[in-house]
Amino acid sequence: MTAPVTTQKSWVVALLLCFFVGVLGAHRFYTGKVGTGVLQLITIGGFGIWAFIDLIMILVGAFRDKQGQPLVK
Repeated sequence: MTAPVTTQKSWVVALLLCFFVGVLGAHRFYTGKVGTGVLQLITIGGFGIWAFIDLIMILVGAFRDKQGQPLVK
């Protein structure tokens, strides 16, 4: 039996994407959360509030990728 292949996403890349283009949901696309990325794109980051909350979650290490894995620092 083989272990499932998981790719871990970078904390720094997610942080930079969220800071510069977070209202477009780029950090969510990067971490594999395409559905919520599209929602952020349509709502302009939840009118900026959702993107700001995501930025804080990334900063404190609470943001996870689609598989529930923490971002790698």
